[in-house]
Formats: sequence, structure tokens, C-alpha cells
Amino acid sequence: MNPAGGSGDDVSEGISFTHLDEVLFDGSNATKRDLVDYLDGVSERIIRELEGRPLSVIRVHRGHDAFMQKNMPKYAPAWIPTAKFWAGTSKREVSYALCNDRRTLLWFANQRAIEYHPALVRADRPDRMTHIVLDLDPPGGDHFKMAVRAARSVHQALAELGLEGAIKTSGAKGLHVFVPVADLASADAAAATRALAARAEALDPEVATTEFMKSQRDGKVFVDSTRAGTATVVAAYSPRVRPGVPVSFPLAWDQLDDVAPSDFTVHSALRRLGMTDPWASQMPSPQALPASLVEEGRAIPVARVQAMHEGKRRARARRAE
Repeated sequence: MNPAGGSGDDVSEGISFTHLDEVLFDGSNATKRDLVDYLDGVSERIIRELEGRPLSVIRVHRGHDAFMQKNMPKYAPAWIPTAKFWAGTSKREVSYALCNDRRTLLWFANQRAIEYHPALVRADRPDRMTHIVLDLDPPGGDHFKMAVRAARSVHQALAELGLEGAIKTSGAKGLHVFVPVADLASADAAAATRALAARAEALDPEVATTEFMKSQRDGKVFVDSTRAGTATVVAAYSPRVRPGVPVSFPLAWDQLDDVAPSDFTVHSALRRLGMTDPWASQMPSPQALPASLVEEGRAIPVARVQAMHEGKRRARARRAE
């Protein structure tokens, strides 16, 4: 179904779409209608990734900068389910949306929600991560091939552990590797993520680094292991607030040398997908992680905490000078 395909303000699932022909944002080369039509086209596929998970979205109001919305607005329909969690950074309880169906997705699209960032935990089991994730962040938008090389190190590290993962473009400049895990406490999953990142770095230290401080990365790909616990990662098939509105797109491991992030946009992704759902079909079943990997990771400091302490140390040194 194409809810925004007509003229004027269309209605679908009880939602009245407005301002469909307005440009999403400067440089998008896309309208709100393009966003709604794309999200409707991938609705079944993206909802598999969002269902039951606390959701944050990035919205763009007309003529304003993009912003992340975590807390459900008071004007949201009562039929959208929510889950409440304490947000340590903002020191308050946040009521997150659960995007469990097409109607909710289309409501968000009408609100100009472009990016969809589900948590790595389900609302009913917030102490259990369902995946460990490595975010491969190259030093610039023209260094995607470096991210591919780092991804191959992650793939090798997984294979040496007898594990499998699925890979997708981030929709920005890098790649995400997802490894589904079986009933693993969030703290253990976070430790395993740090250990996996360290192993990938050791396999190709000329390209990969786990250094959190950007100034210390020496132009290498950051193998980010900090997506853990209640952290979010942009969903497969989600658009991004970037020029041309690229989307986070699933890849096969043998496709990596033949693609670029800009190949997949709200205009082109549906044609490439056809009737397929590569993210679901390529995702391995949940796996038990080796206990040794978790123990290995427990000895590795959390990157954000380590960077915070380093920042404070440098500040003290500057004051002393």
C-alpha cells in the first residue's frame, strides 16, 4: 500500500498526512512523501527490528535542525504503547514508544521522524541484550574501504571464536556488525563486545583502533564497542538525516567490496530489496558466547569511562600549567 501516493493530504490507518510535498531538509533531495512511501514499503521489515524495543527517533521540523526524541510527546495517540525507563544522563524517567505495527510507524513518519534507533534490549527484558554490536566508524566519509577492511577483521575474529554475525551499512559513513546472543546479561554482553573489538584491532592494527578519543585514533577506523546495555543503534532499513537520505542497508559479507553507503537511499533501496528481507535472512540464530570472551572483556576498561578519566586528567594538567 502507498499511503502518500495521492495528491493533497492523504489518510491511511486513521492518520491524516500533512505537507507531503515539502522537502525533508536541505540537501535531502527528498520530500516528506518520499519518506512516508519508503517507510511504508519497508514497514514489515523494519518493524521486525523495532517491535518491543524502547525507541528513540531523530526528527526534523521544517526549517530547523534535526533533534533526537526519546520521550513520547503528550499529543501522541493513546494507542501507541510505551515503556518507562530511568535515564541516567538526564536524571529522569523517560516514556519510550514501542513501534510494534505499521500504524505507529506511519504516525512517526507523519511527525517527520527520519531515523529509528531501537534499544539493544527488549522492553520486557531490559537486563538482557539480544545482540552485541560493533560500530565501524572510519575517519571520513571517503574512507569506506577502510571500514570494509576493519569489518573483515571483525569477521575473522568471530570465525576464530566459532561465531557468526550480520553486517549492514550504518547509513552514514561506516558499517555495523550485529552478533545475536542467547540470554546474555547486559554486563556480560558489554564485556564480550569490548573483547571482540580488541581482537579485531589486534588482527589489523594499521587500520583498526579501539581508542575512544578521536584525537588519538591516528586516522584509523574506530571499532566502537560502546553500544551496550540500553544503548541504541540505528535500525536496519532506517533512513538517515544525511544528504540524499541514505538508509542503513543489509549486506552479505561478500558484497562489501562492491558497494558504497550512497548506493542505498529512500529512492533506491526498495528497488534493490524487491520482496526480500536480507537482514532477517542473513541474521544468524542467537549464539552462546564463550565464557572466556566475557572474562577477557571484563579486564578491558569501558571506553567512555576511560576517555572521561583521561579528559579530567588532561584538564588538571592544563590547570596546573
